[in-house]
Amino acid sequence: MVSASSKTKALDPPLHALGFEIDELSPTRVTGRLPVSPMCCQPFKVLHGGVSALIAESLASMGAHMASGFKRVAGIQLSINHVKSADLGDLVFAEASPVSAGKTIQVWEVKLWKSKEGSENRTLISSSRVTLLCNLPVPDHVKDASDPLKLISKL
Repeated sequence: MVSASSKTKALDPPLHALGFEIDELSPTRVTGRLPVSPMCCQPFKVLHGGVSALIAESLASMGAHMASGFKRVAGIQLSINHVKSADLGDLVFAEASPVSAGKTIQVWEVKLWKSKEGSENRTLISSSRVTLLCNLPVPDHVKDASDPLKLISKL
């Protein structure tokens, strides 16, 4: 079995660099978690909003890529509402799921929750909608870009 950390490193190096770990990968659900560390905080020691946006677009893109039969996808709209902050030391959970998985356009919802270490209580910190253009041709020089996702995902 592939560890969450090595999955993330193979699939999304920027997320991996921040400490994010992908847990579940399928065309209908992508999940993961991020310990809020100094690397992903803004100066007030709370999770940077740009990190939340990166997580949203990354998870939605992976899910849409799988749902489109591994065709190339491109995010064309990201809308994110930050409703609570996540503090340094919190654990953030992320879940992406499709709202609409059409052949040319997909819309994904991505929610992020926080919890304290060892607690089962979760508090919503952000809610996003990601719109992606799908079924784009894959250029020859990146024909193998889907290989790691195909190896790791649940289809």
